[in-house]
Amino acid sequence: MEKYILAIDQGTTSSRAILFDHEMHIASMAQKEFQQIFPQPGWVEHDPMEIWASQAAVVAEAISKIGINGLNIAAIGIANQRETTIVWDIDTGEPVYNAIVWQDRRTSDFCDSLKAQGLVDSIRKKTGLIIDAYFSGTKIKWILDNVPGAREKAEAGKLRFGNVDTWLIWQLTRGTVHATDVTNASRTMLFNINTLKWDEDMLQFLDIPASMLPEVKSCSEIFGYTKTTIFAHEVPIAGVAGDQQAALFGQMCTEPGSIKNTYGTGCFVMLNTGDSPVISKNNLLTTVAWKIGDTVNYALEGSIYVGGSVVQWLRDGLGIIKSSAEVEELAASVPDSGGVYFVPALTGLAAPYWDQHARGTIVGITRGTTAAHIARAALDGIAFQTYDIAQAMANDLGKPLVELKVDGGASRNALLMQRQADLLGIKVIRPITTETTAEGVAFMAGLAVGYWSGLDEIKNLWLKDVEFTPSSDSESIERDKEGWKNAINRTLS
Repeated sequence: MEKYILAIDQGTTSSRAILFDHEMHIASMAQKEFQQIFPQPGWVEHDPMEIWASQAAVVAEAISKIGINGLNIAAIGIANQRETTIVWDIDTGEPVYNAIVWQDRRTSDFCDSLKAQGLVDSIRKKTGLIIDAYFSGTKIKWILDNVPGAREKAEAGKLRFGNVDTWLIWQLTRGTVHATDVTNASRTMLFNINTLKWDEDMLQFLDIPASMLPEVKSCSEIFGYTKTTIFAHEVPIAGVAGDQQAALFGQMCTEPGSIKNTYGTGCFVMLNTGDSPVISKNNLLTTVAWKIGDTVNYALEGSIYVGGSVVQWLRDGLGIIKSSAEVEELAASVPDSGGVYFVPALTGLAAPYWDQHARGTIVGITRGTTAAHIARAALDGIAFQTYDIAQAMANDLGKPLVELKVDGGASRNALLMQRQADLLGIKVIRPITTETTAEGVAFMAGLAVGYWSGLDEIKNLWLKDVEFTPSSDSESIERDKEGWKNAINRTLS
């Protein structure tokens, strides 16, 4: 009987399920978008029950497409949108509030108050993170402080917290497993990345009862077994990682100094720093890359809040394209952006600026500016933001970067990838399979159950597709970089 690894890839705008065979060919795939909720400016929410329903639906669809059942699935891996915060009642299993999404800015003022208390350095040393509304901890506090009865229930041990991985594990096991992995834990601002334990001081700072928190496991071990009607038989949940750490592993960035960027709703540049955390001097995050067996790898990360979602805004907000796929053709219809710079700070600016209050800016518009120039500037804005983070990483390392591996939906945009290579001045390499988030967590799950023998075997499954080499026109590139710096300075609040 042929067996597959089922990768659950629960993202910010859609839920996906992918079945991989032993050679990492995609045997089946299904995807479903779900509603984005914007109650107020700067607030972003999801319905946790819709997340679960959409994920269950695509798992069932992917399985039915090739006519298999639970007996054909060796293990399940879960990759998820990180930091998105869900709190639910242990007795009813019902969320007490919508999921507060990683993009949400509602706790910005509270984060500013923590900074004013002089906690920046101590929190960074413990968690590797800067103080920002991005992370789960302040979102949990907001729910406890603003949902009637929530704090009383939490203090009575009746509420549970989880990022989306924990929520899905809870649903798949029908409430018998409340767990997360080290990578998701490291994105909460509650987890000490040195001890790999929940930090009592952080819980005290944010007034969060420890009883709410899940058990923390490695990325590659059996978390539990499914108990849903989706599968005819129990299937082990054996791999869990936040989506960006999963992508780093899926890109086989297993050596210190190797780097990838995932071009999704946001963009996430991650650099493997090996077995020791490197605290950034250039406003990057320090995070756990993965733990497999007793081996822990750490990473530097630069997050970009608005990456591919700027293309969605061109489609839904501005109406200059009818589908996201049209943006490359529209942008390519002009030779350059015509002096227009688009800083897509639609939900603030993340690394390396960390301005929670910044908002999107388009600079350099003239009577000659067209929709094509705006589209070109939007793609450039993604590439420029990545350049800023790559420079910060090179400064932290004290040496230049050699190459960048890329994945995610927008990495299929050749115009954007060439622009990225030109700005960075290094090779940009895209693999044959750009589903590296799903691949990474599939590898983790498969390793836990012996589906693959070890790292050497899975390294041979990563295959290069296209390599973009930088342009030699350095003078115009440097001029463009200066224009971008000017646009950034006009955007910072």
